[in-house]
Amino acid sequence: MIDYVKGRVVHWDVEYIVVDVRDIGYQIYTPNPYAFAKTSEAVTVYTHHHVREDATLLFGFETREEQNMFRKLLEVSGIGPRVALGILAGGKPEAVAAAIRQENIAFLTKLPGIGKKTAQRMILDLKDKLEALTGGFGLTADGLAFDNPSIPPELLEGGVAWREAKEGLAALGYTTAELDRAWHAMKNSVQADESVDALMKRALQQLFKG
Repeated sequence: MIDYVKGRVVHWDVEYIVVDVRDIGYQIYTPNPYAFAKTSEAVTVYTHHHVREDATLLFGFETREEQNMFRKLLEVSGIGPRVALGILAGGKPEAVAAAIRQENIAFLTKLPGIGKKTAQRMILDLKDKLEALTGGFGLTADGLAFDNPSIPPELLEGGVAWREAKEGLAALGYTTAELDRAWHAMKNSVQADESVDALMKRALQQLFKG
């Protein structure tokens, strides 16, 4: 079992990154590849080593919480690695955990690849296993989990997926002002279940327009 990989990110794509570890490049699928574009220094990627008959794959995460949630999601019937990765691209672990513990099917069915029956299985299988991930977090209307109820909703505009997309775009050299303009131009047409990658593509279209 490969628990983590430490090295420099030498390439990233819409689905994966490549981490150079002593001149060996590990292809690692991750919820938000652009999050690892923030630095040219060595990073630690927490991994899940998935072996099947026709492939050996690595799935990677920025935090232990994401890694743990990914593994919990794989315990649910009907959720494979790709769907679990999509779930974490659509919501932070604490937000997903809070939705499961609150039996918030409306939020869960907005996650990529999750229908009502799968959402119900997630609640049934995981509700009592995620307390460590949720802690005292609550869930806002847009799916953000937070433990400070004094944070005004306007500071959370765009939700988790847009915040991660914004970080990835900033790492590519775009300024906060440019990204804010892109968001205001596209926000009225954004769907609640859009992934980080989809939002990045939308924003890039706006940025290319000038």
